Amino acid sequence: MSLFILFPIIFVASLVLTMVGLGGGLIFSPLFILLQFPVHTAVSASLFLNGIAAISAAITYFRKKMVDVKIGLPLIISSSIFAPLGAYATSKVNLRFFTAILAAVILLAAIRMIFSKKKESGGNEISDVHRILGGSVIGMVIGFVAGLLGIGGGVFIVPLLIYVLDVPIKIAAATSIFIVVFSSFSGFIAHIFIAAPDWKFILLAALFSFAGGQLGSRIMAEKLKGPTIRKIFGGILLLFVLKLLQKVFV
Repeated sequence: MSLFILFPIIFVASLVLTMVGLGGGLIFSPLFILLQFPVHTAVSASLFLNGIAAISAAITYFRKKMVDVKIGLPLIISSSIFAPLGAYATSKVNLRFFTAILAAVILLAAIRMIFSKKKESGGNEISDVHRILGGSVIGMVIGFVAGLLGIGGGVFIVPLLIYVLDVPIKIAAATSIFIVVFSSFSGFIAHIFIAAPDWKFILLAALFSFAGGQLGSRIMAEKLKGPTIRKIFGGILLLFVLKLLQKVFV
């Protein structure tokens, strides 16, 4: 694929996914594999560009005071601890069965996202202790599942924050982006010790990823309403379900 086509795809993917709390890796990794990048090169490039898009969007969300750091920090810490446990469990569980159950859960979350009438407000006030403890538990679950399946946690963070901790959709998406920054770059650092990345490609592509993250975050913060963001995210979840089912049946 010509770079004149690939770079705009990277820009658009970063734009759309940063609006809903993701960085772009959901598209980058399978795209690079389809383009026959070596596996480690594809994964490291995806993680790096994912992190660039996320940090670009996070800058905007912090300026708009949309990131809930009290939830974000416990999620970062607990998910980092439980991800290795999930990786260890990979050889101990029936991965196809677990993935099928996970796809069913995410399908229900997608349907609820798309058809929910939940208002933009977060509902009842939640204490700081509840948010910190709840964020820690969610981080444990996300870290374990991410380690088990080798996938990012952004697709789980947003619905859990919304429906477990009653966080408004925009705050949930912005906080998810904050968390994705750390998970992406920590994964990238691990991969560069395995295989050297294509620095020339990823640094040039990072310009498009950063620009997409900036535009996507500004559109979300200033233009989109909660129900619209929820429907976009629900559609992305449906695509993710198809990806998980492919792991089950292929």
